[in-house]
Amino acid sequence: MKKIIVIGVFIASFLASTGLAFAHFGMVIPSDNMVMPGDPTNIIVTLSFSHPFEGNGMDLVKPKEFGVMAQSKKLNLLDQLQQTKVMGHKAWKIRYKLRRPGAYQFYMIPQPYWEPAEDKYIVHYTKTVIGAFGSEEGWGQPIGLKTEIVPLSRPFGLYAGNVFQGIVMLGGKPVPYAEIEVEYYNKDHRVSAPADYMVTQVIKADDNGVFTYGVPRAGWWGFAALNTAPNKMKHGSKDKEVELGAVLWVKFESWKER
Repeated sequence: MKKIIVIGVFIASFLASTGLAFAHFGMVIPSDNMVMPGDPTNIIVTLSFSHPFEGNGMDLVKPKEFGVMAQSKKLNLLDQLQQTKVMGHKAWKIRYKLRRPGAYQFYMIPQPYWEPAEDKYIVHYTKTVIGAFGSEEGWGQPIGLKTEIVPLSRPFGLYAGNVFQGIVMLGGKPVPYAEIEVEYYNKDHRVSAPADYMVTQVIKADDNGVFTYGVPRAGWWGFAALNTAPNKMKHGSKDKEVELGAVLWVKFESWKER
């Protein structure tokens, strides 16, 4: 057993050193991202932390902040979260009633997560956008998070095969040549990757902080723009780097045959 543990640690360290360590993603996934007139107005929004393609979950402690922005107003929903499980690990959920037309941006600011394999803290500012009752007002409005992806493509009502664009923001300014990790939420393990390189796609923004990605399959896709915070955090007695992730989850739909 000791030998197996040592081998596992070695493999994790090797993957991290070669850049093949599977990506972490904060996740904010609603039960529906397009609520039309006549649809049920109550949705479930689930918060978790995981490797979404591989289906490996991690415990998500209660976030530092969770809320929704709609009609240019923010509402704190942290106290309404209820504990649940995603991929067998601690997660959170909320039942929320949509009352007015427009775009609803649900966002999470987690507590810093210490990742020993990467020797740093991870903080993923995560959001998703729901369109309600046929209106789309507000879908491209920044929330004002420390770092976030502001969509340039409307982040709902999308087909698989569409090209998706967004701009990476840090401290309210675009991030030239930001690196973005892209991963499919492989729920129920329906698909497999032909190689480890295919688990997490990696792209870069242009000199204006704008990235473009052609989505090959219907389902939920996560976009995580990664930057290093200017200030370090203490782990024990040592200063450690902090990875700031701007994460946006977007659902793409398949065509419906008659």
